[in-house]
Amino acid sequence: MTDGRGEGAAAPRYRIEDLLRIMERLRDPEHGCPWDLKQDFASIVPSTLEECYELAAAIEAGDFGHVEDELGDVLFQVIFYARLGEERNLFSFASVVDGLAGKLLRRHPHVFRDGNIEGIVDDRSDAASVGQRWEAIKAAERAGRAQHGVLDDVPVCLPALPRAQKLQKRAARIGFDWADREAVLRKFDEEYDELREALATGDADAIEDELGDLLFTVVNLARHEKLDAEAALRRASVKFERRFHAMERFAADAGDDLGAKGAAALDELWERAKTDERGEAD
Repeated sequence: MTDGRGEGAAAPRYRIEDLLRIMERLRDPEHGCPWDLKQDFASIVPSTLEECYELAAAIEAGDFGHVEDELGDVLFQVIFYARLGEERNLFSFASVVDGLAGKLLRRHPHVFRDGNIEGIVDDRSDAASVGQRWEAIKAAERAGRAQHGVLDDVPVCLPALPRAQKLQKRAARIGFDWADREAVLRKFDEEYDELREALATGDADAIEDELGDLLFTVVNLARHEKLDAEAALRRASVKFERRFHAMERFAADAGDDLGAKGAAALDELWERAKTDERGEAD
């Protein structure tokens, strides 16, 4: 068993116990870090979200050295929350690990016989039955938490696109879904027409409502195509950024100020950026 650093790499100097001790030292009331001591559960949530997005960006870029670094940053967030929980006698890192291990064993009876880590299940279930069993187990867990609705445990704090996709996926599991891609596209056309009608009225509330419906339908289309809406939008944003940088480069090479150009000139540069990109791809 290796540590993932490759043959010949130095053995790790620190273990999880060291990381927990570092966190304890950072939160020491007398000798700890002033910044870390000021933090609480709510104040580090923005950092947690930022670190998770940075991890996602590194994965999408295929920069696995950076992935390793970002995983450490995400782990630090977990350690931080665990320390805050321990200080308030709410929970500890050990109880978090215990709860997670128990949940994984409980939710994978097709792998762990009798909930035993080394228990082997000889009768391998197919993917469909595994998915059905998973949902039944999660439904029982929701019932135990007094959450009886299909959508009850979809986190409100999720970003809008993944939350919409998760809500749709949950509803689809009980049959509340569009039959196929064409049905979603018809709904898209309907929502697009309603948005145009709202725009004609100038009613900001109606426009926001209809725009939201259109975006929700786009997420539905992504789900039907087995795509992740958030990843698709990030990909589009990266593409826009790449092409815009090319426009800036073209203007700079010509000794021009991009911001001083008119709409027609900007469109021309945009088309040039697209053409150059297609040429590089070929």
